[in-house]
Amino acid sequence: MSLDRVKKYWPQTLSILRILIGLIFLEHGTTKLLGYPPPANPAPAMGMWLWAQGVVEFVGGLLLTIGIFTRPVALVLAGVMAVAYFVEYAPKSFFPLLNGGEAEILYCVVFLLFFVEGPGPWSIDKLPSRRATK
Repeated sequence: MSLDRVKKYWPQTLSILRILIGLIFLEHGTTKLLGYPPPANPAPAMGMWLWAQGVVEFVGGLLLTIGIFTRPVALVLAGVMAVAYFVEYAPKSFFPLLNGGEAEILYCVVFLLFFVEGPGPWSIDKLPSRRATK
């Protein structure tokens, strides 16, 4: 299979990746805010910080999943993941494998991808505006 045949599916692949990442991130928020799905290892209550994380994950995951305000949301989420990594995980060890921050790094990079590339074709951001049809 030639590379050109594969590359033509990049926009749709980007949309699928955005939807899946958004749903997984949304799940992190529902676990913190609603207790569903219940976590296997419940984290100790952190009060306001845990609630704020849950709100960011819930709202950010929802907006990313439906593809609205994708670029600004992705930039904010990338920043949140970078801060989470450097505050919570980096002090434990230089190596992400040892400090447990692999997911935060991956989320950060994927969110930066959405900031640069946009949402893909299957998103509210890509719907034709009503003004353009008038």
